[in-house]
Amino acid sequence: MTTSRLEGRKVLFIGGTGVISSACARRAVELGADLHVLNRGVSSVRPVPDGVTLITADVHDTDRMRAVVKRHEFDVVVNFLNFTADHIARDVDLFGGRTGQYVFISSAATYERPAGQLPLEESAPLRNPHSAYARNKIACEELLAEAHRERQLPVTVVRPSHTYDRTAVPFDGGWTAVERMRRGQEVLVHGDGTSLWTLTHHTDFAVGFTGLLGHPEALGETFHITGDEVLSWDQIYRAVAAAAGVDEPRLVHVPSHAIAAADPRWGEELLGDKAHSMTFDNTKVRRLVPGFTTSVPFSRGAREIVTWYDADPARRVVDARFDALMDVLIDAHRPGRP
Repeated sequence: MTTSRLEGRKVLFIGGTGVISSACARRAVELGADLHVLNRGVSSVRPVPDGVTLITADVHDTDRMRAVVKRHEFDVVVNFLNFTADHIARDVDLFGGRTGQYVFISSAATYERPAGQLPLEESAPLRNPHSAYARNKIACEELLAEAHRERQLPVTVVRPSHTYDRTAVPFDGGWTAVERMRRGQEVLVHGDGTSLWTLTHHTDFAVGFTGLLGHPEALGETFHITGDEVLSWDQIYRAVAAAAGVDEPRLVHVPSHAIAAADPRWGEELLGDKAHSMTFDNTKVRRLVPGFTTSVPFSRGAREIVTWYDADPARRVVDARFDALMDVLIDAHRPGRP
C-alpha cells in the first residue's frame, strides 16, 4: 500500500469551509494530514471534517495571526483567502522561513482574453484588463515570484477555473435562471451560447490539489487544475434545466457587450471571464498527480445542485433586480424583434 505524501504532515488551511477549500480539507484528512483550519467561524453549509484542529481567528488581524504562527511550524500553508498584493505581503512576512510549502490560490481568470491558443497551458500570457479581480490575482502572483526568487519562499501557485459544489448554481443571479426555466419563462444566455466553458466539481479539484501538497517538484511551479469536460453555455443551461425537470428551456441569446452596457458589474464578470471560450491542458498537474481525472460529469453535478436547493425552499432565492433586468434585455434582443 502506497503511503500518502500528506501522511502525518502538519498542514494549515486559511479558510477551509468554502466551495474549493471544503473539499480539499476532506481530502487532506482522508490522506492522513494533521490538518489545522483557521477561519472566523464554523460553517453550517460546509462543516470541517472530523479530526481537524480548528483555530478561530480573522486572517486580517495581523497581531492575532502572528501569535498563532509563533506557536506552530507547518509543513504546508495554504491560504484560500488572499485576493490582493497586500494580503500576500503579509503572508510572506508571517510564513517566510516557517513552512516547507506556501500555496497561493490564484485564478484562471488571470489568463489573457480572448486566449491566443486553446487548450491553455500554464505559460499562457496573464492579462485581463476587464477584471479587477484578475488584475489583483496577477499582482499577487508577481509578488510571490519575487519572494520565491529573492527570499527562497517555497511557493506553489494554483489557478482554478470555474469550480463548483452543490450550493453553486453556475449562472449569474444564482437560482433566478433556474426558477425562470421552471416557470416557462425565457432565460438569458450571454453571447450566442456556443462559447466553451470548463466546469470542475470541487471533489475532482481536491484530488489534483492535495496531490501537489508536500510534493517537492511543485515548489516554484504554477498549475491550473480543471476538469476535462468542456461544454457550451447552451449545453450548461440545458443540463441544469434537465436536472430541474424542464425538458426544453427557452433560451434567448444576448450579446455580452449589451449586458455590460446595462449592468457594468455583470458585464465585468462576462467580458473578463465567461464570455470567452476557456479550455485547459492539465498535462502539468497530471505529471505530478497521475490519479487526477474528471469523475463527476456536470450532468451529475447539476442534479446535486438542484437537489440541494429543492431540499429547502429558503435556498431558492430569486434576485428581483436581476430577474427584472433579464426581462428588459430579453425583450430588447428577442429573435424577430426589429
